Amino acid sequence: MKRELRVHPIRNGTVIDHIAPGQALNVLKILGIVGTSDAVVSAVMNVQSKKMPTKDIVKVEDRELKPHEVDKIALIAPLATINIIRDYKVSKKDKVILPDAVAGVVRCANPNCISNTHEPVISKFTIDKSQSQIRLRCVYCERTISEDIAEHLL
Repeated sequence: MKRELRVHPIRNGTVIDHIAPGQALNVLKILGIVGTSDAVVSAVMNVQSKKMPTKDIVKVEDRELKPHEVDKIALIAPLATINIIRDYKVSKKDKVILPDAVAGVVRCANPNCISNTHEPVISKFTIDKSQSQIRLRCVYCERTISEDIAEHLL
């Protein structure tokens, strides 16, 4: 039986692999790829993986990610790997690194938090990685976010 690829290789661009299952659409949202776009994008969801039961994969041609985009992806897919493809070959492969803190990336869930008012304050969160689930703690009001983090991304 002939083996066939679900998604064809890309010449240049980025492959985001080992995304938590069901998060590919949130990764596309982080990359600003929503609605109509000229970008050549491939996304597969809930495919088998050797490292995890299932995973999502996103391929974006002719684009390399910016550090703030990688930080956002780390929040919703802490096991993701970023592969930079040049001339059909992997030229760089990195795992995302969950930072100790983020600023201007997540909106606080507390509507009364100073970061949600008209004050010139940038949202800031510390990240607790000690448990199996990521927990974000607002440095201003100490409200925590541990579920549906993608919904709070700016």
